Amino acid sequence: MTAVTTARLPLFPLNAVLFPGLVLPLNVFEERYRAMMRELLKTPEEEPRRFAVVAIRDGHEVAPTAPGLPDQTSVPERGPAAGFGDDLLAAFHSTGCVADAATIREREDGSFEVLATGTTRVRLLSVDASGPFLTAELEELQEVQGEGAGALAEGVLRAFRAYQRQLAGASERSLSTGADLPDEPSVVSYLVAAAAVLDTPTKQRLLQAPDTATRLAEELKLLRKEAAVIRNLPSLPAVELTRAPTSPN
Repeated sequence: MTAVTTARLPLFPLNAVLFPGLVLPLNVFEERYRAMMRELLKTPEEEPRRFAVVAIRDGHEVAPTAPGLPDQTSVPERGPAAGFGDDLLAAFHSTGCVADAATIREREDGSFEVLATGTTRVRLLSVDASGPFLTAELEELQEVQGEGAGALAEGVLRAFRAYQRQLAGASERSLSTGADLPDEPSVVSYLVAAAAVLDTPTKQRLLQAPDTATRLAEELKLLRKEAAVIRNLPSLPAVELTRAPTSPN
C-alpha cells in the first residue's frame, strides 16, 4: 500500500486551473501574495520554491493578480482570507496543483514577476489564515494510468491536431500542426486540458479525474464537440493553443 504524502505549502487561489507540466506566469501586486513571494525567496535557489495553486469556486472573489493587468498603486491592505468567506475549504476547489517557482523577480514598486511550473496534483485538506498569507495542508495525488490510456492518448492527439487545424482555418492565423506533441498518456492529457479552449469548471473536472484514461476519454468527447461547433461557426477567432497558459485572475 502506497504511503500518503502530505505537506504544508503557501496557497495561491486563482480563477484558473494549473496542470502538471504547464507553465504559470504571474504578475503579483497584492500584499498578501507579495508576502508569499518574499517568503519563497528565503528558500535557496537550488531548492524548489513551491506553492499550491487552487481554483476559486464560482461566486467567490477573484484575486487581483494576473499577467497583463496594470500595476495598482493603491491596492488596499487586506488579510490573507479577505474576500473568500468564513469557510475557506468551501471557497476553493479541493483538487489543485503544486507550482515550482523557477523565477521570482521583485520590481522597484514591490510587486513581483513570477514564472512557475505545475508539478504534482494535490488534494486540499485544510487551510490556515493565521499568517500573512494562506497556507494549506495538502495530500499528494498519484497519477494512475487506467485501462486503455495509451490508445486513448493516440485518439486524443489525432482529435487535438484536427481541432488545431480547424481553428487555424477559421482565420488567417496559423497554428502548430502538433507534430512535436508528446505521446506519454498523462502528459498528453494535461497538455490538451490546458491548451483547449474550455471554461474553468471543465478544466477543473479534467484536473481531478480519477485516472489518466478517464481524463483522456472526457477530452476526446470535448474535442469532438468543439470541432462540431467550429464547423458551424467558420468565423470563430483562432486561439493560439501552443503558448504557455496564463493566469487570468
